[in-house]
Amino acid sequence: MQPRVKKLIGFALFLPALALYFFAAAALGERIPFNQLLLVPYYIIAGVAWAFPTKYLLRWMNSPPKDR
Repeated sequence: MQPRVKKLIGFALFLPALALYFFAAAALGERIPFNQLLLVPYYIIAGVAWAFPTKYLLRWMNSPPKDR
């Protein structure tokens, strides 16, 4: 697959997936009881957790094309 096509597909998948993740994390965060000892760690973890799957998507997007 051409690098430009991979980047277009990756970008088209990344933005909606990231928005969906943020809305889901915020909705789940509203269900946590209002206690700073619970909310602070949750939002720290939820704020960083999206980066791990993104790493694999970016690695795929920037990988060189395979020879046929």
